[in-house]
Amino acid sequence: MSFPEGFLWGGATAANQLEGAWDEDGKGVSISDISTGGSAGKSKRITPVLEDGTYYPSHVAIDHYHRYKEDIRLFAEMGFKVYRFSVNWTRIFPTGLEKEPNEKGLRFYEGVVDECLKYGIEPLITICHYEIPFELVKRYNGFAGRETIDCFIRYCRALFERFKGKVKYWLTFNELNNGTNPVGGFLALGVLNELEKPTVFQEPKDVPEIRFQALHHAFVASAMAVRLAHEIDPDYRVGCMQIFCTSYPLTPKPEDTMANIEFYHRMNWFCADVQCRGYYPSYMKRYFRENKINVKMEPEDERVLQEGPVDFYTCSYYMSFCQTAGEAESALGNMIQGAKNPYLKASDWGWQIDPVGLRVALNQIYDRYQLPIMVVENGLGAYDKKEADGSINDDYRIDYLRQHIKQMEEAVDDGVDLIGYTTWGCIDLVSASTGEYAKRYGFIYVNRFDDGTGDFSREKKKSFDWYKRVIASNGKELD
Repeated sequence: MSFPEGFLWGGATAANQLEGAWDEDGKGVSISDISTGGSAGKSKRITPVLEDGTYYPSHVAIDHYHRYKEDIRLFAEMGFKVYRFSVNWTRIFPTGLEKEPNEKGLRFYEGVVDECLKYGIEPLITICHYEIPFELVKRYNGFAGRETIDCFIRYCRALFERFKGKVKYWLTFNELNNGTNPVGGFLALGVLNELEKPTVFQEPKDVPEIRFQALHHAFVASAMAVRLAHEIDPDYRVGCMQIFCTSYPLTPKPEDTMANIEFYHRMNWFCADVQCRGYYPSYMKRYFRENKINVKMEPEDERVLQEGPVDFYTCSYYMSFCQTAGEAESALGNMIQGAKNPYLKASDWGWQIDPVGLRVALNQIYDRYQLPIMVVENGLGAYDKKEADGSINDDYRIDYLRQHIKQMEEAVDDGVDLIGYTTWGCIDLVSASTGEYAKRYGFIYVNRFDDGTGDFSREKKKSFDWYKRVIASNGKELD
């Protein structure tokens, strides 16, 4: 068994979680900029009006905006073949409503792209990664308003035209299927049904019909972006990006198996079916009917979806769950919850660790879509400790990644067309779910802490050299 020649090894980040400089060089306010800090035991809050004295982690993050050359140099030292990062929409169109892009924002990302290319690193750009302009939330309730589609396409055009000949791989939305969950309505779609007062991040005011209407508009926007990308540069390859949550029936009871099928339909397949196949799956008609959801579609929408299926499939994979029609102890992970699997251990944040579940996922995805696949998020959030000698011995992270890479190799041998792997948070950054620094994922330690201290200096962890060997050997050296 081996990974294919030219396999794209690398890492992944998101602009709102590492850049900082939230109001520099003409940047506007994004939805992440109004999200406060939190912790494993205390939810973040969404504050439509910024509060004096409140901590907003995206405002500073890890200061990548001023240190991106240093960070990319470290990625190159590890041997990255690809670097997945996102563009912050409000750096390019500060409110989302402008007719012309902000040149300073475009120049910043041009610098990031050029720095990658200097080291032979393939840029993989996520166009919308939980960074919708807040002005579009206030005006249209994010993608709940059809007007936001045109704003998104104008943004895409600016990127596609500027980076023609430099960037090949694009993702339209990050974890779009998070929009099937109440908490994802805000993150993935910019839906905020309460603008008069702060909202507890984990407990938003949810109107499912509005959320699924917004999801439909995002489907149309994604399909239009795929078509536009191919018109501007036939060499562009545009993918979808989903949370994939492998799930098992908790027991052999037929009712548990049916509960698991229904979970797969809504969570794992719905959004990907639309983006990969170009049409709504039949099982969602029953879901909409039983939940009294009426999604309004324009006459041309069906044709647009059919004309804009993605070129490849990507996903995040962190953990798995079980499903049951009865009562069971619950487990959490990546803004999803399910029944706890008694055969699995969990991370410091309670996310169940299931490397074999990744092989299961890759086989299921490839059997369904027959498209090239990238795993663009996979990693272990953990409390990292600096030893007396300054070393950071994150053997637990090495073991987590090693086991998942072994299962990817098994999937390749199964016949899955797996073309790339980018670990999540290749450098420590702010957690999207909890808004804290303490939950660290990176191969590179960033000296920044939740009490506001730290000089942002970068240090290599033990996993840094380990991943360097993995890449150099194309996945053969995992010990």
